[in-house]
Amino acid sequence: MPKTLRLILGDQLNLQHSWFRKPDDSITFLLMEMRQETDYVSHHIQKVVAFFLAMRTFASELENQGFQVIYYTLDHAENEQCLEKMIQKLLQERDFERFEYQLPDEFRLDLQLKNICNSLKIETASLDTEHFLTTREFLGDFFKGKKTFLMESFYREMRRKFDILMDGKEPVQGQWNFDHDNRSSLKDKKLLRKPFTHPKQVKDLVEMIEIAGVKTIGAIDSENFPWPTSRKESLEVLDYFCENLLIHFGDYQDALTTWDPFLFHSRLSFSMNTKMISPLEVVKKVEEYWLGHQDEISISQAEGFIRQIIGWREYMRGIYWAKMPEFAEMNFFNYDRKLPEWFWTGKTKMNCLSQSIGQSLDLAYAHHIQRLMVTGNFALLAGIDPDEVDKWYLGIYIDAIEWVEITNTRGMSQFADGGIVGTKPYVSSANYIQKMGNYCSHCAYDAKKKTGEGACPFNSLYWHFYAANREKLEKNPRIGMAYRTWDKMGNKQELLDQAEIYLLNIENL
Repeated sequence: MPKTLRLILGDQLNLQHSWFRKPDDSITFLLMEMRQETDYVSHHIQKVVAFFLAMRTFASELENQGFQVIYYTLDHAENEQCLEKMIQKLLQERDFERFEYQLPDEFRLDLQLKNICNSLKIETASLDTEHFLTTREFLGDFFKGKKTFLMESFYREMRRKFDILMDGKEPVQGQWNFDHDNRSSLKDKKLLRKPFTHPKQVKDLVEMIEIAGVKTIGAIDSENFPWPTSRKESLEVLDYFCENLLIHFGDYQDALTTWDPFLFHSRLSFSMNTKMISPLEVVKKVEEYWLGHQDEISISQAEGFIRQIIGWREYMRGIYWAKMPEFAEMNFFNYDRKLPEWFWTGKTKMNCLSQSIGQSLDLAYAHHIQRLMVTGNFALLAGIDPDEVDKWYLGIYIDAIEWVEITNTRGMSQFADGGIVGTKPYVSSANYIQKMGNYCSHCAYDAKKKTGEGACPFNSLYWHFYAANREKLEKNPRIGMAYRTWDKMGNKQELLDQAEIYLLNIENL
């Protein structure tokens, strides 16, 4: 083997990769903390710390196993903060004869690494990360010639291919999808979780990041850091989920409540998106646990969780590689309004948004319904520029890497892709939010009131959205009922006027 430099990106922390079967003195692994990655968007402080801590832990584990590792911290005197500059520098200084990398999951890094390799005069090679269940091209090939990529078809294919929750060729218990069983609101429940205590490491990282002048958002508590940053900790979280949370995951996965920020959600998205733990081992563990506890745990709990991973997560990655880079420019409604400043502070009188944004700033986390039906719902109804929404979601969430963020945000949440990901815009009035939890309690606005003083903005904005976009949406078969209802309403102008008042005063809502 020629003297080889192998690059490991911050979301490629996969100890199970074939690269790490045994040490080889001719191979050196490179990991770097770079301003290139901290600065392309303003990230949550917990996100930056989690990535750096996970990367450092991963590098230490490799060294302990006898692998040769070069690691550049953000404040290293020789760190030039740019992928291309650092690779060129190391190749020249240390006489490497070959450069290898694992395929990145972000389009910008994929392009950057291809350009770097094209400029090198030594051998180069790229290979798979060995993490996902499908290749980059699988989904595009699977839906070749079709305008809409129906997730349910893809999900069933994954179930068959990997024999997950299957009874021969049929789904276990004769049903593929139990989504309708997974929409309960939560009355009162608080769950205790042990934080991962790395107080000195977290404190030191925060100090380094602040001294470097990296612009971040959100808060961090060095004594109570909630995110796993190693494979060992990730497996502990998976075990805890199976033993304590799976029993009610499906029931309450959509619930909106002030009682507990995580509820029955697993907290595994960061672990999976950095590849510390694989999607297949997660779903197999959950399936195995459910099979052993069917008397306590209904299939709807396990199926709902597994669908999010082998269905939705894998599907979103396929959409990303099938539609980028054009996907990042899509703006179906031609929206151009700026994101309100209170998206960065949580200081709004709308309690659902205050709770969801405040939690996001405090924990770098919100579950899918908070993202889709609260913050995303408002952004779509208010006509926010999808570029603005993308930047916010990409920066604020611990698990936000572009391949999964932009497809969920610009596609599912904002319908900016015109219907590639979702078959209709996911919008609602206050009724849905009120039904799913306690956010509407103690709110300055009345969820049942459509116009006048104290009327919930979601109600008039909902009808304003449909009226303003009728030409684009009316022929959608899933929206016909909304327009039939609108046409029968007698207070149309009053609703539209109310919505316009709220949009003109969006910073003061």
